[in-house]
Amino acid sequence: MVHCYKNNGYNIVLDSNSGSVHAVDEVAFEVIDKYESRSKEEIILELCDKYPEITADDIEEIFQDIEELKKEGKLFSEDKFKDLQIDIKARPTQLKALCLHIAHDCNMCCKYCFAGEGEYSGDRSLMSFEVGKRALDFLIEQSGSRKNLEVDFFGGEPLLNFDVVKQLVAYARSIEKEKGKNFRFTLTTNGVLLNDEVMEWANKECYNVVLSLDGRKETNDRMRRTRNDKGTYDLILPKFQKMAKERNQQGYYIRGTYTHYNTDFANDILHLADLGFEQLAMEPVVTDPKMDYALQESDIPKLKDQYDLLAKEMCKRNREGKGFTFFHYMIDLEGGPCIYKRISGCGVGTDYMAVTPWGDLYPCHQFVGDEKFLLGNVFDGVKNTDIVNEFKLCNVYSREACQDCFAKLYCSGGCSANAYHTTGKITGTCDMSCELHRKRVENAIMIKIDELFANSENNENNQE
Repeated sequence: MVHCYKNNGYNIVLDSNSGSVHAVDEVAFEVIDKYESRSKEEIILELCDKYPEITADDIEEIFQDIEELKKEGKLFSEDKFKDLQIDIKARPTQLKALCLHIAHDCNMCCKYCFAGEGEYSGDRSLMSFEVGKRALDFLIEQSGSRKNLEVDFFGGEPLLNFDVVKQLVAYARSIEKEKGKNFRFTLTTNGVLLNDEVMEWANKECYNVVLSLDGRKETNDRMRRTRNDKGTYDLILPKFQKMAKERNQQGYYIRGTYTHYNTDFANDILHLADLGFEQLAMEPVVTDPKMDYALQESDIPKLKDQYDLLAKEMCKRNREGKGFTFFHYMIDLEGGPCIYKRISGCGVGTDYMAVTPWGDLYPCHQFVGDEKFLLGNVFDGVKNTDIVNEFKLCNVYSREACQDCFAKLYCSGGCSANAYHTTGKITGTCDMSCELHRKRVENAIMIKIDELFANSENNENNQE
């Protein structure tokens, strides 16, 4: 499958199956775009008429280049991976990551919170050390030969249970050498309780920290409010700036959410970049479509324009030496995830699970509280193997809508939780998410191309 598109002055050709990317001139772009639907003679006649300076021999050379790229498997390549889904279905499950719901409680009441102010439609609860310890042991037991294990302290607000967080990390560090494992911890926090003690500990122990902030003051404070209904921007911003600086602008993300009320979200991202943050993420809200802040289908054109605007500004800033990382524009065109990962995605319900404060296991944090997806618990193990086997089938080849999508090997079929909440099936697709993801993939590739051209220009200037 070949996808041809224009972006920021570049003519881009993506061979989806091989992952090969080509930046070409206008004539070559048109030849490739028409290659499978028109005869060579028709293409030559049309383009010679359209471009008087181009000869039939010039276009013939382009056809020869295309044939050579086809032989090399870099253009119009076949899908070699479809049969791999058979192996994915049969593979044994080796757990690699847990999302520990260390606190089903929160000191904020964000209007769009899918977790119901941290309670997940249940009672307020904090995870005990005993439950957390058993969860870490369960992870080791189920991880097989995996060495690197990941644990995310999640909520609610994890810092409401900070003492247990520290105890669990200390326990993991005490056994990882003996068990032949390496734990990598992530802390996700709203920042209200962030202080020097927490920062010092996190900078020592956490591989990553996720800091929740939605952008501009008016954007953030509209949705992210304290329990006494005050905005949080002024309270948390200085703390986040300090933490980003202390982590040398690495190993963290400012993670925002955009809604129907800030469909100009690129301004929120650029606001955060202007404040000095270099690691940024911004996700579309996931909520009941009846909510006033829910994204509407009519918002999609503007949202796509915002992704374009952001990508062009990132190219400009990169060339000025003021670049920053945007999570959805991180793409590796040379290596990237292994093909199994590209087909099956995040490993929800198989490689990755969420643990409630009392030890119940769910496929991920977005399924917590839905008893249909209760897998078992950390004490007795996974009992609902039927659900695990269903999640093994979650890949791009099990989703009908993915088959003709150029971006399928860059999203692995999308989020199963979003699909379930939109369509009622974990192997469904969320049309809005797909639209936005395709735009993000196009822009991520364009940014990489621009970086290559910028580096080439810099090298030429240095040689002069």
